[in-house]
Amino acid sequence: MRAVLHVCTTCRGTLPDDDPDPCAPRAGARLLAALSGDAPPGVRIRPVECLSACSQGCAVALSGRAKWSYVYGRLTPDDAAQILSGAAAYAAAADGVVPWRERPAIFRKQSLARIPPQE
Repeated sequence: MRAVLHVCTTCRGTLPDDDPDPCAPRAGARLLAALSGDAPPGVRIRPVECLSACSQGCAVALSGRAKWSYVYGRLTPDDAAQILSGAAAYAAAADGVVPWRERPAIFRKQSLARIPPQE
């Protein structure tokens, strides 16, 4: 794998009515469902329980060996196509840095953190 797309399954969303029924799947789980089955080549989708971006709605993170990592927030299931497009571009970038103009709009505007590679 060249990239892992971590999807927070416990996110509640940013609007009060995003999670009206406590028994219904949370917004993060709905985002995961929208992303599942469509992973681009070189990308593994991995559900996680919390990315600690609770005040930023649904969150995902991208990471890869020897790559910069990113955390994005304020996402919805409607953003699935852009998230997958951005994940594919990330996987193709040797260092994880996708040129600004080649990033999907949500990845330009909704970045919460950029973390340097460990190596």
